[in-house]
Amino acid sequence: MKLTLNRPLVFFDLETTGTDVAKDRIVQIAVLKLHPGGREEVKTRLINPGMPIPPGATAVHHITDAQVAGEPKFREIARGLAEVFHDADIAGFNSNRFDIPILVEEFGRCGIPFPDPGTKLIDVQVIYHRKEERTLAAAYKFYCSKSLTGAHDAEADVRATMEVFREQLERYDDIGRSIDDLHRYSNSDMIVDYARKLMRNDRGEIVYAFGKNRGKPVLDDPGYAEWMLEGDFPESTKNVLRQILARRGE
Repeated sequence: MKLTLNRPLVFFDLETTGTDVAKDRIVQIAVLKLHPGGREEVKTRLINPGMPIPPGATAVHHITDAQVAGEPKFREIARGLAEVFHDADIAGFNSNRFDIPILVEEFGRCGIPFPDPGTKLIDVQVIYHRKEERTLAAAYKFYCSKSLTGAHDAEADVRATMEVFREQLERYDDIGRSIDDLHRYSNSDMIVDYARKLMRNDRGEIVYAFGKNRGKPVLDDPGYAEWMLEGDFPESTKNVLRQILARRGE
């Protein structure tokens, strides 16, 4: 793999009860930890989400309530899982927009900050979409000349993601070879909150990223921020808003 690694890179994939970052829960996680030197560690496990898995979600990933009934809840594995990600950078497929925000919320409910400060985030889907604009299955076919079997099984998806990433590094000379370069290419530097309800404008101000106030600086309408704090928004977003509101008048 044409990649400069100074510390481990953790590829991961989640299967969940749904797509709502604030409400839904993880039912399966797979991690593939790539160490400098090329050694790989793979861990996959089911997780009891503490809520019924909707039929629509089961239809996608084929994980049922019965399968997770005897599995640990996230809080029971949170400390050990955090250690897997500690002192490592992170990669995934659509991870910046979905998997990372979901994981931030799950760790947040356990009082565990995530990710570590300075963690670099590489989204293989961003590279793919900026170059080819397809899905993971199509990316796997395009880059690896293979059909993706077992799609929506977390381990199958995470292995496919790493293979696609390896081929992207071989194919594109302009995306970089270091984690820092790939982090920048994945457009992660502008992340304000992982659910992307907030963003930065050209002046570096934190602004709302949705609804009637899209593009308006948070401090120009603090009442909207206070409404969000009372609403059903992800904790990662609320924590940023609390910090902004606490700095009023400084």
